[in-house]
Amino acid sequence: MRTIEREPGAGTARPGRAQAGFHPVLIGLGLMLVAFNLRPALSSIGPLLPGIRAETGLSGALAGALVTLPVLCLGVFGRLAPVLVRRIGPDAGVLAALVVLALGLTLRGLGGLPLLFLGSVVAAAAIGIVGVILPGIVKRDFPDQAGLMTGLYTALLCLGAAAGAGFTVPARHALGLGWEGALTLWAAPALVAAALWLPFVRGRPMAAAGPRPSGRLWRDPLAWQVTAFMGLQSSLAYIVFGWLPAALVDRGFDIVAAGLVASVSALAQGVLALLVPTLAARRPDQRPWVILVISLPLVGFTGLLVGPLAFAWGFALLLGLGLGGCFGLALTLIVLRAGDPRAAAELSAMAQGVGYCGAALGPFLVGIAHDLSGGWGLPAALYAGVCLTAASFGWLAARDRTVRI
Repeated sequence: MRTIEREPGAGTARPGRAQAGFHPVLIGLGLMLVAFNLRPALSSIGPLLPGIRAETGLSGALAGALVTLPVLCLGVFGRLAPVLVRRIGPDAGVLAALVVLALGLTLRGLGGLPLLFLGSVVAAAAIGIVGVILPGIVKRDFPDQAGLMTGLYTALLCLGAAAGAGFTVPARHALGLGWEGALTLWAAPALVAAALWLPFVRGRPMAAAGPRPSGRLWRDPLAWQVTAFMGLQSSLAYIVFGWLPAALVDRGFDIVAAGLVASVSALAQGVLALLVPTLAARRPDQRPWVILVISLPLVGFTGLLVGPLAFAWGFALLLGLGLGGCFGLALTLIVLRAGDPRAAAELSAMAQGVGYCGAALGPFLVGIAHDLSGGWGLPAALYAGVCLTAASFGWLAARDRTVRI
């Protein structure tokens, strides 16, 4: 295996923020707060979707687009992250994206469907950029604790998803808000994260433009295997974010109960999102973890769609544990399959940029399958097929290899 060259200023040659005067605990807390804000924009739509459709007359096709479009934007705009990092550095890039995220979340709540769609696109663009940058920051600042830090920020990301799914409707009722106001609430924690991230930007000089990607990564089979696993497991999650509350309402749950089930499932993601990266990083080969984390959502989501409702909470728990483990493992593979911070940044851009574009098809196809069948049996079968395909690519990506750049 060819030794990967390090860019000037990368890896051990560039001191992390700990060496620049910041305590590692402060760095970690900053990363956790940023991570918390990367999912409420996506998970808060699902519980409100039935009400939005009732109030606005939103068609099923446009409802599917509202669920799918942000996922597509994660991939499309995630490709801008390397350009932003080369111009202003990763720390300033995260800050800029957080401000844009708050803007998008505010736009969603200004009223009307056009601003709802526009705000969703803006927010998702910012999330896509931050998501691509974070693995490189972890590789740079925590090279010896990559698994632990990946697990921690993935767990907080899952906590944010749970908050978006579970608290949006209760907050709407408690504060007497419309769906617009309920969506706008999530701009506040994004602004708090931006304010607390600002000292990290001031404490480091703007990065000079680094070398452009070599393009070799796009010819590396391992990079494509990591990318496929990232995209397919993301599709599993966004199908759940977009359609689980609606499916539960169809099966007899009221909207608040459906949101709570989705929230419990999202909250459970944090358990394996923390444990899987921490434990998987201790071994050079992660293939056994692939089988574990894929089997759980396979059972959990199909059970919620077509299984007995008496076991709904148990299915939701399995689903959440599995999705958290899948996402944590996918991010861990990006870090482990890369040899240095530059490789991690490039692989992250590829895996998330391409992967999220492919993942956007999942919620869209589930919506079509539901419309065609009038039930949830066909969507359940489609979901199972995605699980099996994800397991196949994950098995290949989890071998002890390193990408070539």
